Amino acid sequence: MPLTVVLAEDSPLMRDGLVGVLTRFGHEVAAAVCDADALVAAAREHRPDIVVTDVRMPPGHSDDGLRAAIALRRENPALPVLVLSQYIEQSYAAHLLDLGSDSGVGYLLKDRVSAVTEFVDAVTQVAAGATVVDPEVVRQLLNRRQDPLRRLTPREREVLALMAEGRANAAIARELYVTEAAVNKHVSSILQKLELHIGGEGHRRVLAVLAYLRA
Repeated sequence: MPLTVVLAEDSPLMRDGLVGVLTRFGHEVAAAVCDADALVAAAREHRPDIVVTDVRMPPGHSDDGLRAAIALRRENPALPVLVLSQYIEQSYAAHLLDLGSDSGVGYLLKDRVSAVTEFVDAVTQVAAGATVVDPEVVRQLLNRRQDPLRRLTPREREVLALMAEGRANAAIARELYVTEAAVNKHVSSILQKLELHIGGEGHRRVLAVLAYLRA
């Protein structure tokens, strides 16, 4: 379905390009602004389906866009937010994923925008409540953990494989002929062993699955 989007990007060329892409795929850009203060005002005025914002922008030319998105999310925990960044900053991803809400959230590198369909798909997924994290960001988040899956038991690997298929804990329990409580314990152990502490369980499950797929 068409989405109403508020967009913040200080580069006129990038901003116009994003507006063109989103419009081409049938979405409405209610506001396209160039600074963090205007982003906050536009989001409050238009109450969009999703906010898409750059990290670095005026007035401070630091992480103003990210801080504005986090402030908006705290005002309205149901507001989906997709953040675009030129560079990988693990702290930015951690702050974004640590908002403690089940609403959609995403962190993409700007290079990913050149893959137009992939970018628009990410916007749609985040607006629908999904967590979308750039694979390169995930790689760096996990890079400091040497062979993280080696710590898992064979049963935990089975559980993680079924998580990668998108199965909920109840469905995993049925597949493995164990109780749901046992699956809950395995999932908690997996997240602990992979040292995935940022965000809620939904976000951490995404990172755990990505670790499995990249192993």
